[in-house]
Amino acid sequence: MTINGWVQIALFCVLLILLVKPFGGYMTRVFNGERTFLRVVLRPIEIVLYRVSGVRENEEQHWVVYAVSMLLFSVAGFVSLYALQRLQAVLPFNPQNLDPVGSDLALNTSISFISNTNWQSYTPESTMSYLVEMAGLTVHNFLSAATGIAIAMALIRGFSRRSAKTVGNFWVDMTRCTLYILLPFSIIATLFFVWQGVPQNLHAYTEATTLEGVKQIIAQGPVASQEAIKMLGTNGGGFFNANSAHPFENPTGLTNLVQMLLIFSIGAALTNVFGRMVGDQRQGWAVFAVMGLLFLAGVFVTYPIEAGGNPAFAAMHIDSAASSLQAGGNMEGKEVRFGITNSALFTVITTDASCGAVNTMHDSLLPLAGMVPLINMMLGEIIFGGVGSGLYGMLAFAIIAVFVAGLMVGRTPEYLGKKIEAKEVKMCMLAILILPLSILGFTALAVLLPVGTGATSNAGPHGFSEILYAYTSTTANNGSAFAGLSANVPFWNITLGIAMLVGRFLFVLPLLAVAGSLAAKKIVPTSSGTFPTNGGLFVGLLIGVILIVGGLTFFPALALGPVVEHLAMTSGTTY
Repeated sequence: MTINGWVQIALFCVLLILLVKPFGGYMTRVFNGERTFLRVVLRPIEIVLYRVSGVRENEEQHWVVYAVSMLLFSVAGFVSLYALQRLQAVLPFNPQNLDPVGSDLALNTSISFISNTNWQSYTPESTMSYLVEMAGLTVHNFLSAATGIAIAMALIRGFSRRSAKTVGNFWVDMTRCTLYILLPFSIIATLFFVWQGVPQNLHAYTEATTLEGVKQIIAQGPVASQEAIKMLGTNGGGFFNANSAHPFENPTGLTNLVQMLLIFSIGAALTNVFGRMVGDQRQGWAVFAVMGLLFLAGVFVTYPIEAGGNPAFAAMHIDSAASSLQAGGNMEGKEVRFGITNSALFTVITTDASCGAVNTMHDSLLPLAGMVPLINMMLGEIIFGGVGSGLYGMLAFAIIAVFVAGLMVGRTPEYLGKKIEAKEVKMCMLAILILPLSILGFTALAVLLPVGTGATSNAGPHGFSEILYAYTSTTANNGSAFAGLSANVPFWNITLGIAMLVGRFLFVLPLLAVAGSLAAKKIVPTSSGTFPTNGGLFVGLLIGVILIVGGLTFFPALALGPVVEHLAMTSGTTY
């Protein structure tokens, strides 16, 4: 650890906080249909889109209709993306003449991108044509992100409205999010990345000769445009297999900083949108504080562990403090140009925010540092989570927290003036319990079957962690991996695909039911018995509930993997 490292972390935190209020204000105006600086240019396009698609802008939807619209839109996206992959050999913009994508891989990838997971069981530069990358994967990077934000907005309206039967219009929310938020900022980010050296072309791959006389194929293509929405939409589906560790995706320290800010920007700003729409910005800052404290806890664990070097060197009689092998910390699998600080920070950010983009190989993390991404994802990506999912996941925990507070004082729980009754609590618990059911259930299945364990590259607790990480990442719609898993086989493509569907849709449907239930309720006036939800007491209670629920649910699995591996590594034991 160094002072410089902590300064870099502090700089990132300050820049993020400065973004929250202006970006949150802009997003609030967009979803309320108010005037913004882009309205003069984009409003005519928005109107045309409504007329062409038959959407009635002022006609809102009941939560059931909102949910059905979301599901039908996702099904249409799945079918179109699957067809693009299967037909890519006969479609244009395929200069490398790549073959059609296999049926089970196309199934997995289609589910992955419509669910904002962007898990990749393939090597992108040798599997996907330019057309599939642009018209398929990049398009769904926009649409899946907009879907998540729309769901968050529906839940926010549930809290902000009174005696209402509707929670908004899915098609309007999708259109406005894509047109006013995702597209303009992605264009700016794309131009920035091109300036920094990220490729953006349709050229065939370049064949070069190395100094040793060996032929090398240098992949390129429309990288910058995909990189921008990959980060802003917390997608993580990289153009290259190495993702943001690849110099064509992340060439400089400046691009690395901007990518980290892009990943957190919408998730953090949505807390401010929440506060503005419920009429009390302190409520938004309270949610932001919970997310921020959990994020810092992850950083304060990961950075010191990785900076301290690999304890296994002690068994080799190597002084970790003096050895040049350890001088920079545990640099295995890290990008030297970013160093331990930015590698650790990027790791925590991407696994907090439901973004599979990495600038380091998670499989190279030391056991307890690798446990941090696992915990972040197991909690449901609630720490500035992927464009909407973090906020609606956190609000589910908030409802549980105020329910617990109400039980403690013998009063009907209230949150933001809405009585929290049996229906809301049951729906929130259903959503929260869906995650461990998928993660632990599929992990147990894969561990028991030879086709599951046969895909791992390591034995013992680390092999178990590779399997656990895969189902955690896909259920949490994160998309990162431990990199030691050969998942491109039918068993893994299908089961991981099911995990992604469960983590996305079975998680959000109960929360949309909560939105509809809350919207129909009246506002209860604040009294002396109302539990405060905009201060430190609520922040502490919410963090406590999150840690208790997460710990009781997932600790046994974590103990079997990272904890056992750490004990073996520090004691010099082999397994």
